[in-house]
Amino acid sequence: MSAATARWARVLLWVVPALWSSNYLIARLADGVIAPHLLASGRWALAALLMLPFTWRGLHARRHAWRQEWKQLLVLGALGMWICGAWVYQGGLSTSSTNIALIYAITPVAIAVASAHVLHERMNLSQKAGVVFALVGLLFVIAKGDPMRLLAVRFTTGDLWIVAAAVSWTAYSVLLRHWPSALGPAERLVAIIAGGLVVLLPFTLLEWWWLPQPPLTPRAALLVLLAALLPGVLSYGAYSFLQRELGASRTALMLYLAPVYGAALAWLVIGEVPSWYHAAGAALILPAIWLATRR
Repeated sequence: MSAATARWARVLLWVVPALWSSNYLIARLADGVIAPHLLASGRWALAALLMLPFTWRGLHARRHAWRQEWKQLLVLGALGMWICGAWVYQGGLSTSSTNIALIYAITPVAIAVASAHVLHERMNLSQKAGVVFALVGLLFVIAKGDPMRLLAVRFTTGDLWIVAAAVSWTAYSVLLRHWPSALGPAERLVAIIAGGLVVLLPFTLLEWWWLPQPPLTPRAALLVLLAALLPGVLSYGAYSFLQRELGASRTALMLYLAPVYGAALAWLVIGEVPSWYHAAGAALILPAIWLATRR
């Protein structure tokens, strides 16, 4: 990894969580506006269309590669675009943001453990310390400064969707690096999206046929556009780049930043003012990320 590439990777490590956490805000704003599977299908279909002009030549030139890798692309699409897309939106209808954050808090640790066994990645002492401090900071934010709040958390049926999504994201992160590909990062992302849309389509049609649908409005279209751009093309593309340069376990640490960035986005977009515990949690998380990812 060149010095310039390393600098870009470390910059993106701090930027991508802001893009990623926007998905939680979109899920919250989508309630009653657009159905979960329709939002996920629209998000990824638009993302693929936006990327296709830049990747078409590469996909055509390497068509033998994605034809050979189609089974892997289908699995990655199901994990990353269907389960980590529609299921998160579905779970957000019947659970709280606190529960979502609490469940997703375990994914960086799960990815680190899975990476050690599958990818044979190892973390040194400072990186392990960074993981611990980041987890403590995240739990501090979730508990709103009072550890007893963690014991008072009540789980709902919607949390099962989030648990499945968290497990799916762990598998997606490890398999994305475990399975080599002859495609470039952007080309592979478009191919994975295509696999995800193949899986999403029948469930979207079933959702449309069986369940009452909110009327399509400009607000719904705006949410699809934002989901395609922010937690879609930009977030997933940068995540693939970071995994290639830093490894799966170190890249996963950025997920700890999502609640901090999410609080800031909620403040800017819907006027929810952050509290002191957000700042205290950030004071633990931000140095921990630097400690775990420094050279």
